[in-house]
Amino acid sequence: MKAISTSKAPAAIGPYSQAIEANGFVYVSGQLPIDPSTGAFVEGDIREQTRQSLTNIQAILREAGTDLTRVVKTTVFLSSIANFAQMNEVYAEFFIAPFPARSAVAVRDLPKGALVEIEVVAVEK
Repeated sequence: MKAISTSKAPAAIGPYSQAIEANGFVYVSGQLPIDPSTGAFVEGDIREQTRQSLTNIQAILREAGTDLTRVVKTTVFLSSIANFAQMNEVYAEFFIAPFPARSAVAVRDLPKGALVEIEVVAVEK
């Protein structure tokens, strides 16, 4: 196993890694919509928060030597399922066919009051 870390994504706020490389896969921890340059949530609604979470994921995958085209599975956690359509619009800007497998679930709360958190699994290049 190898830990992946980049300053271009928010630092881990607990006892976990931004990502772990293992057996040809990169497992990216759930990414909140935190702007790594400020340490704060991006301004805006679910669209902006989704965009920032996915931008953070892109930065981590780049650090691991891979990218979004190699993502095989995503999990999207939403604070409200009512935000699904708007999240999905932005999500579609980041992925191309063949699209990764995906789960999207509404949860009671997300850390720091986020509207969305996204995690991915990618294959290495």
